[in-house]
Amino acid sequence: MHQTQRPRALKSLPALAVSMVLLSTVSGCATGPKPNPSDPLEGLNRATYQFNDVLDRTIAKPIAQGYNAVTPGPVRTMVNNFFSNIGDTTVMANDLLQGRIADGTSDLMRIVMNSVFGIGGLVDFATPAGLPKHDQDFGLTLGHWGVPSGPYVVLPLFGPSTARDAVGFAVDLEASPTSYLKPAVRNPLFALNFVSSRARYLGATDLLSAAALDKYSFTRDAYLGRRQYQLTGGKGEALPDYGVDVAPSGKPTPGPAPTTLPN
Repeated sequence: MHQTQRPRALKSLPALAVSMVLLSTVSGCATGPKPNPSDPLEGLNRATYQFNDVLDRTIAKPIAQGYNAVTPGPVRTMVNNFFSNIGDTTVMANDLLQGRIADGTSDLMRIVMNSVFGIGGLVDFATPAGLPKHDQDFGLTLGHWGVPSGPYVVLPLFGPSTARDAVGFAVDLEASPTSYLKPAVRNPLFALNFVSSRARYLGATDLLSAAALDKYSFTRDAYLGRRQYQLTGGKGEALPDYGVDVAPSGKPTPGPAPTTLPN
């Protein structure tokens, strides 16, 4: 069977993420007088953060606000559920790679139940049926097997990450079932997932703008704390409740239990 070639822009996304990590690692960027040891590349990261913030404020946020304004709530929920169901495939793979057989089996049952009875995942029947949604990715799989996180990095377009999580994000992106669809289907799905994910976190970003004196530091510390919490399985001190859901990676992720960007 002839395999459709992916557009260069989308096909190069995983390579872009990895390339930015390598570029960041070899760049000697200046940091403040008291640099965070987890963020030795703070100068470059802050510049990239500002670039992403401008794109978000001028393009992504207005589009997300328009999406919320014209799309009924039940429809937004179905869109989130649809992408969440797709995301469960990579979650299942990472659970199995980590030796979490019970969780991986539960993920498979979620996918089957929601795909068959939920009309392709538009309705989430699995969660009320007692099959909880898990949150795993290849970055966590690498961490589970002892790969260190490496320096904190901010990826263009995809946001906060680490060297390890950026590689994991590239692998998950490549492994996603949507990556193998024809461009005429894949590209609109990619755009819809991005807009839907951004729309879900409008409240979170508004809270961040109002509450944080230094949005960069707040985002970095929240991301690193969240990832450590996920890696340890929630053991130890619980994260504070800010009253909003915070995307685990800062990248587009599958929906309401649904919804992961870029690491």
